[in-house]
Amino acid sequence: MAGAARRIGAETSATRAAIVEATENLIREEGYVAVSTRRVAARAGLKPSLVHYYFPTTDDLLIEVSRRGAEESDRMIEEALASEDPLQALWRFFIDTSRTAMALEFMAMANHREALRAQMAKHSEAMRHRQIEIFRHVLGDRLQALDGCSPAGLSVVLAGVGRAIVMEENLGVTVGHEEAMSFVLDWLERLTSGQPQGRSVGSISQRNRRRSV
Repeated sequence: MAGAARRIGAETSATRAAIVEATENLIREEGYVAVSTRRVAARAGLKPSLVHYYFPTTDDLLIEVSRRGAEESDRMIEEALASEDPLQALWRFFIDTSRTAMALEFMAMANHREALRAQMAKHSEAMRHRQIEIFRHVLGDRLQALDGCSPAGLSVVLAGVGRAIVMEENLGVTVGHEEAMSFVLDWLERLTSGQPQGRSVGSISQRNRRRSV
């Protein structure tokens, strides 16, 4: 069943929740290749038949884990919107490393599991539209300061830079990260304040020196 997990048994069942949590832990600790009915059942302290009862296929189980992660991402996006500085909060969401391991594993899985890929793509599109709403809400008339970059484009740029930083840090690569993050923060500050986008690199460096004092 593509696009959504088949929910067998009560969705609020403690057993069902234990299965999903056990799967999340296996993926986080050992990677998605470790996920099997027997491994999940053993981690949850259950019989394999119970895993099959709640999740007839592996895709059903993985889609449910993905859905739970998507709900957490949605919650973080809404918190960003409600914060005093939504743009900065959204940037912190993009560079949050707490979700790195799971995100990388699910991106790898999506290449081989069509149902999971469709679920992730649908949620990513929805998140992108929500981020666009945030930019329009926060920037308002200052959207013209984007120098031709639409709110949709800004969302892609921030997500792309943030994802690159997170993925490289996972490999132990950090060269240029501090400078990139400083540039993005400076840009977001000027967008929020309505200042022109032509500030020199020198002024950014001066601000960085002041921060380090």
